[in-house]
Amino acid sequence: MKDVKLAKQELRERVWKLMEEKGVSKFPPPRGRIPNFAGAELAAKKLSDLEEWKVSSTVFVSPDSPQAKVREIALEEGKTLIMATPRLKRGFVLLDGKRLRNPKLVRFASTIRGAMKLGKFFTLEEDFSKPSLIVIGCVAVDPKNGYRLGKGGGYGDREVAILTRKFGRIKVATTVHEIQLVDGVPAEKHDSKVDIIVTPERVIRISE
Repeated sequence: MKDVKLAKQELRERVWKLMEEKGVSKFPPPRGRIPNFAGAELAAKKLSDLEEWKVSSTVFVSPDSPQAKVREIALEEGKTLIMATPRLKRGFVLLDGKRLRNPKLVRFASTIRGAMKLGKFFTLEEDFSKPSLIVIGCVAVDPKNGYRLGKGGGYGDREVAILTRKFGRIKVATTVHEIQLVDGVPAEKHDSKVDIIVTPERVIRISE
């Protein structure tokens, strides 16, 4: 039986290569990253039309490039946005969309650099609002069972685990390109799953 970690890396390489060959990857280059993709903004808009998003006053969104528009929409709508700092080096950062009314400021705050400058750093020991939805990036995701594949550092799984340990079960969504949908993602015990997959073309809900 093939080693699970090797199988994961082979799948990452296959998806990154395919995205480059099909011309659907956007800057920055996909390899070694949660890949940015053509249509990421449309996928973000589709996500924001979902009831789970509309009823959420606080959302957690990963700091990855393809989720930039998700973060921007959250702040535009006056939501409280929680982000993990890259590699969790500085923990988490919180931004209050109600205080960011200038569109240019909102756009800047939705970037990693802007969030680091304008947001409030905090630890999970501090009191803060429970996010009603987690939005996380993927390299690949299985639309049948919801297993996701990150870029290999394990930070996405850690972020989900930290939040669910503190607050209990929270729905998890991802925005991806159709090319990132695969039949089967090699999984280990600690790997997180998603409940909702949004592509530029459709919304997929994972069966319980």
